[in-house]
Amino acid sequence: MVLDIVPLCSVIARNFNAPSFGRGMAAGTPLRRQIRQEPRVVAQLLRRARQRDNNPTGAVYSRTTLQDVGELAIEFRIWIISDERYSRLVFTGLHRHESIVVAHPAVRSRTIMVNPCSQALEISGSRLGYFAAPRAIVSAARKLQGYAAMIPSREAQQATLSHFQVGGRIERETYQRLFDARDIGLNILSNLRDVTPPRADGALFFYLDLNRLASALQDEGRVGVTDDVASWLLKQTNVACVGGDAFGDVNGLRLSFGAPPGASAIGLTRVVQALNSLRIK
Repeated sequence: MVLDIVPLCSVIARNFNAPSFGRGMAAGTPLRRQIRQEPRVVAQLLRRARQRDNNPTGAVYSRTTLQDVGELAIEFRIWIISDERYSRLVFTGLHRHESIVVAHPAVRSRTIMVNPCSQALEISGSRLGYFAAPRAIVSAARKLQGYAAMIPSREAQQATLSHFQVGGRIERETYQRLFDARDIGLNILSNLRDVTPPRADGALFFYLDLNRLASALQDEGRVGVTDDVASWLLKQTNVACVGGDAFGDVNGLRLSFGAPPGASAIGLTRVVQALNSLRIK
């Protein structure tokens, strides 16, 4: 079976929340037309159908958005793959994650929830995590795992299991460190002149919209795309960032606040000074 991925785009003006596409959405919209034309299309809705981040934007999806996803999935019998890796890193609102199966319980029978521990426990290279799904899916996954040639060591698995059994101290410490780093970073980024400061509701990224600045610099022939800005910042400030081109956004720039707060503060201060030196003429 050949499956198509149907991307659903959003914009920074809505804090990257998707437009409504539940039952109230017009029948003639491109996404609904494509699903009707090809019933086997699987749309990995919202790139990852979840309420929190969106790497690289740090956006947090609303309960209404998740309910819309659920309505569409039920109407067209679509499976939802919910990537929950940043579920412990929500910094605004109620400061807690709400899964799509809580926002719309009726989608439980067609939802696969995946939760890598890499971000919350800072063990990215270990490839450890867990997933929840209907019994038939879990059974099939177990059979597949039985033939896997490379899996995390028994010790790593036991250590992660112990973390969940004793109350998640490491997650709490990681959350507090990132919460503090985010506050410090937002305060520093508020000094940007021609760039709107980010919101960073979740995850561990600051996503800058360089639309005004990049457009002016392109007109002046000083840069081509945000990848050029990222390369320039690396040379000028020794701070590594990722141009939005990597995510299909020619105006974006992703910065991480995952480093220790002191190091983040120094790096972000350098970035602000460098970007402010590129003021629009």
